[in-house]
Amino acid sequence: MAVRPPVTDTRSRFERWLPHPWLALMLVLLWMLLLNEFSVGGLLVGGGLAIVISRLTSQFWPERPPIKSYRKALSYLGLVAWDVVVANLQVTRLILFRPAARLDVRWVVLPLELRSPEAITVLAGTITMTPGTVSCDLSADGRSLLVHCLDAPDAEEAVRAMKDRYEARLKEIFP
Repeated sequence: MAVRPPVTDTRSRFERWLPHPWLALMLVLLWMLLLNEFSVGGLLVGGGLAIVISRLTSQFWPERPPIKSYRKALSYLGLVAWDVVVANLQVTRLILFRPAARLDVRWVVLPLELRSPEAITVLAGTITMTPGTVSCDLSADGRSLLVHCLDAPDAEEAVRAMKDRYEARLKEIFP
């Protein structure tokens, strides 16, 4: 019976204690926003939660997703935030002023060029966060996404819009 050599952890002490520092920072910021006031105790609790959550979830994503351009990623976040605001207004107008019988509710299949699981997850989340659309299922081979649209008179146009607006940008962010 062969003896395995011991596995050595090559991460620094900081990386072992805080494997995902950006996640931890975002968790602290979200915690402080949820408290709606600043206090040292709240900051300490937020920091403790951030460290615990970051360490507990680190086994689910041992490698950080590679990002080609952080500038483009921030630009994408701004675009999505804008689209969420605009889509909220559009959906409000649809619900208030158009009879349900005149809505063109449909399912569309969005063929994917993305192959990175992180990029596909971001795309599905973006589609779901934008009011009026919900990503519902990823095909078994990971090459298409099933999307429900509240009002899409032209299925091909809806697919083209999602590919041009979101997928094309995600291909520039993720390898």
